[in-house]
Amino acid sequence: GVKSPGLGICEWLLTILSFLFIVMTFPISIWFCMKVVREYERAIVFRLGHLLPGRAKGPGLFFFLPCLDTYHKIDLRLKTLEIPFHQVVTKDMVTLEIDAVCYYRLENASLLLTTLTSISGAIQLLVQTTTKRLLAHQAFSELLLERKNISQEIKVALDAVTGCWGIKVERIEINNVQLPAELRQSLAVEAEAQRQAKVRVIAAEGEKAASESLRMAAEILSSAPAAAQLRYLHALHSLTAEKAAAFILPLPLDAMNLVSPATPSTPAVSSLLTGNTKLPESLKDKKDSPML
Repeated sequence: GVKSPGLGICEWLLTILSFLFIVMTFPISIWFCMKVVREYERAIVFRLGHLLPGRAKGPGLFFFLPCLDTYHKIDLRLKTLEIPFHQVVTKDMVTLEIDAVCYYRLENASLLLTTLTSISGAIQLLVQTTTKRLLAHQAFSELLLERKNISQEIKVALDAVTGCWGIKVERIEINNVQLPAELRQSLAVEAEAQRQAKVRVIAAEGEKAASESLRMAAEILSSAPAAAQLRYLHALHSLTAEKAAAFILPLPLDAMNLVSPATPSTPAVSSLLTGNTKLPESLKDKKDSPML
């Protein structure tokens, strides 16, 4: 705690007179000189403005002089402080707005009462400045992925300062991270592009697997013509089952061979294809005819 200077002569005289008055009015005065402090509380006693030496009073009963002493109760239970949104700049020059939650406990009541006037205000400003200083060395992706480790670093940095105030920081958590509208839009576009790329890769892999399966099926069907005929009939049956109103006229598989170009084997066909057609002798003789 903080050591206060000793009492002066006048203060000692007032203290002695107060004790004599209490003794003269005993036992009535004893009811005004005893106070109760709960288990989670501590009482700090000031006598004529001076902090009494020793540790804080409590828990239980404690004695004080009604005319000269004043006391203040300090709650030692865990407290929660919400840190409002404040701007921070990361290592990669990204401006963010974050808020946090700080859990702290009052350890040294005497030191705390004689050191701070506003506990919540001091802790709030300290958390904000410490967060700005530490996040300036972290990238934006590290802030999103390593939030727990960053919170632990902030807690250690806060303990180094609040220990001199009689405050113990138990935990601090980064609650929300708000991004600017431009950054949100760019991240959404990037995520959409990544999803589209994954869809294209999956579709390409599916096409590759389907082509491999079709190639193997074609090899199997080419070795067995009866199997190709059955597969053709099965496809026709599937079409009629899906679309009952459709009218399908099946063709034999041999008709498909007529569509494909065949190699010329006869002189007539070869002459038709080459365009070198010879006229018969009778037509040669009648080539001067008007009908021709």
